[in-house]
Amino acid sequence: MLSASSRECAASGSPRGSRDGGGLGPGDLQKGTSHMSFEELLELQSQVGTKTYKQLVTGNSTKKQSSRPPVQKACVADKHRPLEMSAKVRVPFLRQVVPVSKKVARDPRFDDLSGEYNPEVFDKTYQFLNDIRAREKDLVKRQLKKRRSGEERERLKQLLQQVERQEMAQQERKRQQELHLALKQERRAQAQQGHRPYFLKKSEQRQLVLAEKFKELKRSKKLESFLSRKRRRNAGKDRRHLPLSKE
Repeated sequence: MLSASSRECAASGSPRGSRDGGGLGPGDLQKGTSHMSFEELLELQSQVGTKTYKQLVTGNSTKKQSSRPPVQKACVADKHRPLEMSAKVRVPFLRQVVPVSKKVARDPRFDDLSGEYNPEVFDKTYQFLNDIRAREKDLVKRQLKKRRSGEERERLKQLLQQVERQEMAQQERKRQQELHLALKQERRAQAQQGHRPYFLKKSEQRQLVLAEKFKELKRSKKLESFLSRKRRRNAGKDRRHLPLSKE
């Protein structure tokens, strides 16, 4: 059986009593049910109902409240700031947080926008670079004469050798271009005469390049030094394949 205080608490917690001005507040109801035993609470729940009992104990209003929080419209102050996502929703594995413009690498050697490579046009366009290299070479030579010893002289010496190697490579490339141009003109002349043009293989083209190089070295009287360097280089290569001597 419920005690008198329990009945008073239940009567005051009823909806009818809550509309009257003399009813107890939610805090008083919670204090009144705090000293009740478990059996009395169960009996009170069976008399007033589960929903009303919960409202009496927790002090909530009779209005139905939604379990989900109100949905707020996504408002982003800065357009570059990532959108705030709910922690209850699983984030997808591939999600673009901030839009990033993709940088596409462009190789001018294989891009149609750069046009077709023509060695003759390229050399004519950048002919001024040869004059700049010649002036730099003269400057390095003058500085090398002033330095008698030290690290600065070694650095200038290496720089001069590098410039000379670049000049030799450029001259070799120029000779090959002249040879290809002569072959092209010869094939064009054969086609105009009604003959079938003959295209050289790469091995035959290399032989022609070596023959032109031999003529150039013989003309400049550097053939003997070139052949001696070639012999030393070949002797060093052959020495690697020889068996080691056992002492």
